[in-house]
Amino acid sequence: MNLARGLERRAAEGRPVRIGLIGAGKFGSMFLAQARRTPGMHVVAIADRDVAKVRGLLAAAGWEPERFAAPSPAAARDSGRTHLGDDGERVIATGGIEVLVEATGDPRTGLRHAVAAIEAGRHVVMVTVEADVIAGPLLAERAAAAGVVYSLAYGDQPALICEQVDWARSAGFRVTAAGKGTRYHPSFHQSTPDTVWNNFGIEPNVATRGHMDPKMFNSFIDGSKSAIEMTAVCNATGLVPQPDGLRFPPVGRHELAERLRPTTVGGVLAVEPGAAAVTEVVSSLHRDGSPVAHDLRMGTYVVVEAGQEYVAQCIREYGFQADPTGSYLALYRPEHLIGLELGVSIASVAVRGEPTGAATGFRSDVAAVAKRDLAAGEELDGEGGYTVWGKQLPVTRSLELGALPLGLAQGVKLLRAVAAGEVLRWDDVTIDEADPAVALRRAMERRFAPGSSVGESGETVGSRRAETVHDTEDR
Repeated sequence: MNLARGLERRAAEGRPVRIGLIGAGKFGSMFLAQARRTPGMHVVAIADRDVAKVRGLLAAAGWEPERFAAPSPAAARDSGRTHLGDDGERVIATGGIEVLVEATGDPRTGLRHAVAAIEAGRHVVMVTVEADVIAGPLLAERAAAAGVVYSLAYGDQPALICEQVDWARSAGFRVTAAGKGTRYHPSFHQSTPDTVWNNFGIEPNVATRGHMDPKMFNSFIDGSKSAIEMTAVCNATGLVPQPDGLRFPPVGRHELAERLRPTTVGGVLAVEPGAAAVTEVVSSLHRDGSPVAHDLRMGTYVVVEAGQEYVAQCIREYGFQADPTGSYLALYRPEHLIGLELGVSIASVAVRGEPTGAATGFRSDVAAVAKRDLAAGEELDGEGGYTVWGKQLPVTRSLELGALPLGLAQGVKLLRAVAAGEVLRWDDVTIDEADPAVALRRAMERRFAPGSSVGESGETVGSRRAETVHDTEDR
């Protein structure tokens, strides 16, 4: 609760937190709008492939042109201004930068930047959560060994959920489930960038005006982003996926405690009472397409057990958001502010030396699933595209299947035909083992996979059969 005070102290001492940002899309530009107003923060350098676009975004965010006119990162560091360019590696190499914010949205690029920043002695705030689910446990371990902090990004829902889980445990509660809301329907697993705005429920001209990338936003609609974000939560908190991953039940805010409990006590969670806490994402749409009343589409939640009758009595007495028995209690946050809140992570890693969520193990994974029948020779286009969507799986199941991680399912060609709904495998595609992202993933599996026998080739002991994803959601 003293982050702002810590930043103010840094400002008064003339040593603001010096920041490098790589990737100034929607998330990054939202952060930049707030960074200029936050004492104790100095954005030294911004790198993005489209420098002209970023100039326009900075102007819209209230930045005066002279403020981002420094001719080099070093000049920006020394003058208190900001350098804008297209070279992320140059930003990482700039002496004096304390925190590197990786916000490119591209997992391979994000992994490369994170490794370089850790080796250069920079704290890393990973906005590109897709990179975290490929190798987050290994990145966090390497950062700790280097004496720096690797962190999920506050403002994004995974870090907020991590905070809620931490609150619950610190208050003595046992967590039952945690997660977020989204707009979901089973048909959306086939959504593409061509259909995204209709499925998303917004007008195309509004999306264009807001510089909204259809492929990126489609990943929220087709289920991929939910799988990615809940995997990051599992790997950071110790929660686990349900056996068949996310079910996306339609649940309103005031139903959370009643619905998000085990099926054996009237809920929807595919776990037994007292089992390990799980992740779940609740939908703002019923299966018939009608809206859920008081939905949690932009929010996050945690459900906890009362644990004893006296606590249940207190819950009933005070009218908390509970199930009818008072045995389960829900706490939710109705909104998240995305990049507008990112400064909390930067302050936390720089002032306190603590992440706002970071992987502590490899418990969950995101497998690529065919959106349609795919032919041999087709090239996969990754998250949010036309060919695959991402499904959350327990890591043991993912490894047994030899499942292809969604974050590596882009720019690779199929070696065989794959039916719609089938989980893709490493063996189904051409893989460049020299690709640094692939090598990092292989190393992470060898280091962290529970009970796996992963060799240099990435082969795992267990079934190599294909699996088809069937619709298990309640209709």
